Amino acid sequence: MPVSVESPQNAVERLAGQLQAGRVYRREDLARLSTAVDRHLRELVAVGKLKKLAQGLYLAPKQSSYGPLPPADEEVVGGFLRDKDFLVFSPSAYNAVGLGTTQLYNRTLVYNRKRHGVFRLGNRQFDFRVKPRFPKKLTPEFLYVDLLNNLDGLAEDREAVLRQARGKLPSFDADRLRRATDSFGSVATRKRLREWMDA
Repeated sequence: MPVSVESPQNAVERLAGQLQAGRVYRREDLARLSTAVDRHLRELVAVGKLKKLAQGLYLAPKQSSYGPLPPADEEVVGGFLRDKDFLVFSPSAYNAVGLGTTQLYNRTLVYNRKRHGVFRLGNRQFDFRVKPRFPKKLTPEFLYVDLLNNLDGLAEDREAVLRQARGKLPSFDADRLRRATDSFGSVATRKRLREWMDA
């Protein structure tokens, strides 16, 4: 009985059928589903079924009535790191703490345990920083401590922010702030906050 051989076109269509819109894939994820992964990836990129984000990293675009939707940062970073243990946020989030910071930052920080450096993934830049500890999600206490950790790298009036930060101290839950300081504060931040708390 003759063995049926799948046509190249059917193989590409079969692979395209396995893709979930909005999901990020690594080449090795797709290699398990394809007999000629590099050729199939090129073809899927050419017809817009996949978008190349970086070497070996692809997005299956999700469409809206206005065109393709950008992928979720967590999806892109998770695919890049092959890990779910990270925290993604913009330094603009510091503005929510009420310390008079007003700058909007066009960069995205990724606190993680694996990669360090600035990487372009798709048309976005992500600033990966290896940290021994970070929370699962942003809290006001973490943002307050992290802002003090990073004060020298921000485009803000340093002394004005410090005055506001000191004045804002009593508005935080003391126990939660102490835990955030112990867990996430740099040596200088821990020292500064101890002095403020003991004053």
